[in-house]
Amino acid sequence: MDSRRICLLIFLLSSLFAWNATSSAAAAATGTSTATRPNPFTPRAAFVRYWKAQVSDDRPPPAFLLSKASPLSAAAYALLAKLAAGNSLSSHLRLFCSLANLFCSFDEDSRSTQNDLDEDANFAVYSNKRFASYGTDRVGGADSFKNYSEGLNKPDFSFKKYTKDGSGHSEGFASYATDGNVANGSFASYGFGANGGSGEFKSYNWRVNVPNLLFTTYDSDGNNHKLSFASYSDDTNSGSQSFTSYAKHGNSVPTQFATYGDDSNTIASTFTGYGLLGNAGNDTFTSYGGTANNPHSTFKNYAAGGNSATESFTSYRNGANVGDDSFQSYARSANSAKTTFASYGKSFNPGNDTFKEYGKGSKGKTAIEFKSYSVDRTFKEYAQKGVTFAGYSNVTSEAKPSSPSSSTTSGNSVNGWVEPGRFFRESALRPGNVMQMPDIVDKMPGRSFLPRAIASKLPFSTPQLREAKELFHAGEGSATERVILNALSECERPPSRGETKRCVGSAEEMVDFAASVLGSGITVRTTENVNGSKRRVVIGPVRGINGGEPTESVSCHQSLYPYLLYYCHAVPKVRVYEAEILHFVGRSKINRGVAICHLDTSSWSPDHGAFAALGSGPGQIEVCHWIFENDMTWTVAD
Repeated sequence: MDSRRICLLIFLLSSLFAWNATSSAAAAATGTSTATRPNPFTPRAAFVRYWKAQVSDDRPPPAFLLSKASPLSAAAYALLAKLAAGNSLSSHLRLFCSLANLFCSFDEDSRSTQNDLDEDANFAVYSNKRFASYGTDRVGGADSFKNYSEGLNKPDFSFKKYTKDGSGHSEGFASYATDGNVANGSFASYGFGANGGSGEFKSYNWRVNVPNLLFTTYDSDGNNHKLSFASYSDDTNSGSQSFTSYAKHGNSVPTQFATYGDDSNTIASTFTGYGLLGNAGNDTFTSYGGTANNPHSTFKNYAAGGNSATESFTSYRNGANVGDDSFQSYARSANSAKTTFASYGKSFNPGNDTFKEYGKGSKGKTAIEFKSYSVDRTFKEYAQKGVTFAGYSNVTSEAKPSSPSSSTTSGNSVNGWVEPGRFFRESALRPGNVMQMPDIVDKMPGRSFLPRAIASKLPFSTPQLREAKELFHAGEGSATERVILNALSECERPPSRGETKRCVGSAEEMVDFAASVLGSGITVRTTENVNGSKRRVVIGPVRGINGGEPTESVSCHQSLYPYLLYYCHAVPKVRVYEAEILHFVGRSKINRGVAICHLDTSSWSPDHGAFAALGSGPGQIEVCHWIFENDMTWTVAD
């Protein structure tokens, strides 16, 4: 330990001792206990004073909000504020993260390795292992990874040269790394040179925060090794996947991506050299990125030089919000390639798509078909010799969305799976009603707000990206870098039409934003606990906030970042309810839930999961949902 750290620790300990001695002497003189006299110089005490000054309601800040305020002692607060003012926090990151209750270990990994096993394996409820050269040269056999790393915080796994040169070897990944936080997966040379067999990824990284997945030379030189990705990275937050040299030189390698990245938030996928020089490849992307928020996909040299490759994009990014796709040198110099884009990118908000050298120099009967592709798209310079654009239907921005009953409704609306209980009608909130409670458990790591005096001095903008990466020791291409980039992307995104939003990293900032929208007479609510999550429950007494009349609210949702960061936005024309949640058996009270009902859904996408669950369309019904653990909604105080 260097001399500076020793001095820091001595300063902290001596300051804490001085405060305890002083407060104990004061307590002895007055006859009161130190437990009832909190230090007035802590950030938490300062927030209580700020609340009283800014909020006209006489009630103190709710306990759940106060618990998120910075836990720093007065001495630690003074020390870290001084380091922040001098831009020196990066040199003391471990101390900073520990004292301030931050989460700064996105890139830490385990080093255990599982090598060269030559038998069928069943990995159930298995976690954080590395499989190097696993199944190499295997003939036949099957491996099953079921409930792998489920529910773990920051699962880490590596499959290097898995099933390399195997023959007829099948792998199944079911419920892989579900509900984890910051999953890091590496599949290097996976299925390299495999002959036959199959790999299935089902419910892979479902509801994971910041999945970081790398498939390098995946199925390269494979022969008819079938791959299936079903419900891959669904409901994830700010994920990143990279498929490099995927199925390169493959022979008749079929790949299927079904509901890939559906309902995800800012998923970034890169397909580099995908199907390069492949022979008779057959890839299907079904409901890829559907209803996702701002997905980014890049296809570089996809199927370039391929022979008789067939790709199908069905309901790809349909119903997504914005989105950004890039197809570079796609099917370039291919021989008799066939690609179909059906219902591609019919986004809620227009996305940004780029097709560079798409199909350029192709030979034989290369056909590119675009059906019902997005809004106001043109394909200049892409109709190269040998490439036909058949049946292209440009849906203009003036076109009205079809109703769910229409024959043109995408399969995403009809067949999309939505977690039971995630959305419901207002009529369900009546005493005695039995309903399914969705998973309301917060999957993000525990963190605290920073004091505003410290948060305001930290870099948090795209122009300050280099400084932000230096502060949190984020290497190039690291999971921490992606966490920072995704948070900046979300917070710097221009507001939608009529939207008011702000990202806040301190409790004071959250109060300021809520008061700027609703006035000073405000209060904040959240669901009391997670009891009843994923179970059938009974609704007890129900109370409508503001007398059950329509009102405006400010909803705040967590964003993943080293310190506690919330994305807050104004939500007009809602009704907010508090309802007692009763146990299904015995009818005892187990929770007090907060629900919000959106009364105007006319601007929502026809493919929104709520309409798939409730069987209606935009503007036709109200949609309600619970406020999940650690989310919150602000309203005018009753």
